[in-house]
Amino acid sequence: MTREEAEAFLTEAGLVSDDAFPLFEAALACAVHDDPDRDPESARALANEGAARLAARLETESPEEAIAESMAGDLRLQGDLMTYDHPDNADVIAMAERRKGIPVSIGVFYLHAARRCELEVRGVDFPGHFLLRIETREGPMALDPFSEGRIVLPSELSRRALRAGLTPDVAGRLEVLMAPMSDRAVLIRLQNNIFARAQAAKDWPRAERSALRRALLNPADHRPWLDVAAAREGQGALAGALQALGQAQILDGGATLAARAARERVRLRLN
Repeated sequence: MTREEAEAFLTEAGLVSDDAFPLFEAALACAVHDDPDRDPESARALANEGAARLAARLETESPEEAIAESMAGDLRLQGDLMTYDHPDNADVIAMAERRKGIPVSIGVFYLHAARRCELEVRGVDFPGHFLLRIETREGPMALDPFSEGRIVLPSELSRRALRAGLTPDVAGRLEVLMAPMSDRAVLIRLQNNIFARAQAAKDWPRAERSALRRALLNPADHRPWLDVAAAREGQGALAGALQALGQAQILDGGATLAARAARERVRLRLN
């Protein structure tokens, strides 16, 4: 798959409904779009192996035990504690080779296996740390893919929420803390991670690519185009930055004050 083919795939994925969103294949396309000089088949094979392992374990184990043992035990997927900010941790192809990553990149493999085995597992947009929600006979449970899929108790969820800056009244509401997110939102969160790391490193080409992927995955959202513009400006591509800011204004009905201000600043630099 070339970068252009990956971009075309993501454009099509951005137009489908959330229920039909192809999470794992879209995640592979994102990785290829970032670096097309790689073969995604090894990551695809690992994901398929995870689904097969999970199916076998579900014959004798509970869903929460089976998915944790399949992903963390059989596939050896784990959080990268030592080099958490390494760019490879947010790339599913590189992550499949290293068998370690950040919560959301590992979570993509959990979610793929769960979909194949018809388990009710969804991502949770928890502040500062992506989690998974799995439906069990005892009710919904939170799993931490970064920590070998272990169960996160309600009391710990509340403590984490308080540490993340949520107010006590919100931190005590499990229905809010465990609200499920769409697969599209999961992949967008992963691209946000890539953008933040690239921006901090002033790797503007990579920042631009990740922001563009977010724009393709959610074509109605104007905000990714603001990040595309910032990344292009960082590279000195002022005409391209101006074009991205114009797209942000179009999507937001021309009401984006930040886009208008940035567009004027870039326009003046062009003169």
